[in-house]
Amino acid sequence: MMQKFFSLQHDPEDLGITFAADDFEPASLQDREDFYAKAPSVSYWKDAWRRLKSNKVAMVSLVFLIFVVIFAFLGPLFVKGDYTTQFRGDENLFPCLQYPFGTDKLGRNILTRVMYGTRVSLIVGIFASLIVLVIGSIYGAVSGYLGGKVDSIMMRILDLIYSVPDVLVVILISIAINKPLKDWVNNSGSQFAKKIGVLGPALISIFIVFGLLYWVGMARIIRGQVLMLKEQEFITAVRALGGSKKRIIKRHIFPNCIGQIIVMTAMQIPSAIFLESFLSFLGIGVSAPMTSLGAMAADALGGIYSYAYRLVIPSILLSLIFFSLNLFSDGLRDALDPRLKK
Repeated sequence: MMQKFFSLQHDPEDLGITFAADDFEPASLQDREDFYAKAPSVSYWKDAWRRLKSNKVAMVSLVFLIFVVIFAFLGPLFVKGDYTTQFRGDENLFPCLQYPFGTDKLGRNILTRVMYGTRVSLIVGIFASLIVLVIGSIYGAVSGYLGGKVDSIMMRILDLIYSVPDVLVVILISIAINKPLKDWVNNSGSQFAKKIGVLGPALISIFIVFGLLYWVGMARIIRGQVLMLKEQEFITAVRALGGSKKRIIKRHIFPNCIGQIIVMTAMQIPSAIFLESFLSFLGIGVSAPMTSLGAMAADALGGIYSYAYRLVIPSILLSLIFFSLNLFSDGLRDALDPRLKK
């Protein structure tokens, strides 16, 4: 067949090509194994991890974030007392061997409070981003897949939500649920109510606002991906085989959007941490004696000239967390985007 093709186009001898009978024999099993050994198959996730590891900035940021998580969640196990413990006679101490970050005016260890404050900030960022992930991905997938008038109506709802000032809503919700929350915590003797009372109405309102407002960006990104994917041939084949809309979204649309979902979720974490720190700095965040990095920075303003380290330490840590999360998110986006594959 190959010889016939060349005879129709060119003379093989003119091209300097000669064929033997062995050239047309089927490849042996060993030949096939050698071929696959030279070109090993690499899964999507393995290839993404390989590209992420090659990004030194992203890997350094990841190592720092792992260190911060260990510092916040395991660090309190190795220090004396908790964030409320007061060491009488050790008030207003500068950083020393016994207190590496010093103490505040009440004799509380700033190192311990920084650990708990970092924990609160990370928990707020992670749980708020998960709320955005669930609501935004479902809303965007349904809107993009159904299309037509349904998509237009759902997008107008997004435009309306996008115009609502988020900080104002947080303040209003915090004021509205303050008294009912305190009454419920005081009247209920459950451990869950006590933990909710420690968080305070401001943090709960932050979670509510993220569930009401902050998923808009995620929904728009997922909608755009779904609009592109639903016109692909494999989706048409699933429809022809009788696949339901729910199954198509769950088994075929979502898995192909997982890269964008992970990146958007990672980018949402610093946004949530910033909102919590900003509100805590204004005094409407975590309820005392619980603390966060923003609340610690606000408490340090009273002695900024005499005890500047109280402001510098939480501010630097908060800035490094923001910086690392954004750099890691950028590296994650580059690793998971197949269009950037070399």
